[in-house]
Amino acid sequence: MPIYNGMLPVINKDEVKRYAGLRHAEDFPQKFVDEACKEIQLLATPKGVYQEYDYDAETKTILSNPPFKIEGSVIEKHLEKSTKVYVLGVTVGEDVEVRSEQLFKAGNYTVGLLLDAAATTAVEQVADQVNEVINTIAKKQGYKPTWRFSPGYGNWPLEVQKDLAKIIKTEQIGLQVTDNFLLFPRKSVTAIIGLMPANEDIKTKRGCTSCSQKDCASRKLPEKASTQNTNDQVPCEKSTADASNITMKGQPTN
Repeated sequence: MPIYNGMLPVINKDEVKRYAGLRHAEDFPQKFVDEACKEIQLLATPKGVYQEYDYDAETKTILSNPPFKIEGSVIEKHLEKSTKVYVLGVTVGEDVEVRSEQLFKAGNYTVGLLLDAAATTAVEQVADQVNEVINTIAKKQGYKPTWRFSPGYGNWPLEVQKDLAKIIKTEQIGLQVTDNFLLFPRKSVTAIIGLMPANEDIKTKRGCTSCSQKDCASRKLPEKASTQNTNDQVPCEKSTADASNITMKGQPTN
């Protein structure tokens, strides 16, 4: 399985404020956001792992060893034109969790919240980086990649996390799945990207545009047409969302 060693030279501060519920707090001191981002840059150990598999859309099966059956109408629709898939997992490590918990226990709730939001932004940026690597590989092979889709979105149950993590060996990057099907470290993401023939397309909506909760504090701002991101994910999973604007990329290693 290819291992990706990520980099976080910049953390998207607008996304940090969005995750912290501060998008409209114009008077909030920017220095606190800046400090949270700097601390996450020092604490995070961004890593990823990913693997390509053939996909049988008719039987809705990833042809891994053992085979992985896709269940859920939304994810099935999302992959209906794919002939291959990439499964990925990313994390920014446990140190960010430890520091955030320390702050909350000490009563530093504002700083703890900002640190948590910065860590969420960071892991999504690492997911974007791995997503970009996969997109580049897919396009060189003549495929069109779908946007990435994670367990817990739509009606794809979290219970698949263990089996999904198993077929890409997430333990190689220190990423585990708990008995409650949650990821540990908590600031981690697993996802799937479908590879379609270049002339195909999908109709499934993506990102916050498909959600009717217009007043959500975590809702992403509309993207400009010239900067449309192909990595957006389905809505209402406020702990994971795409955040781009990476000025530097890490390098994948085998």
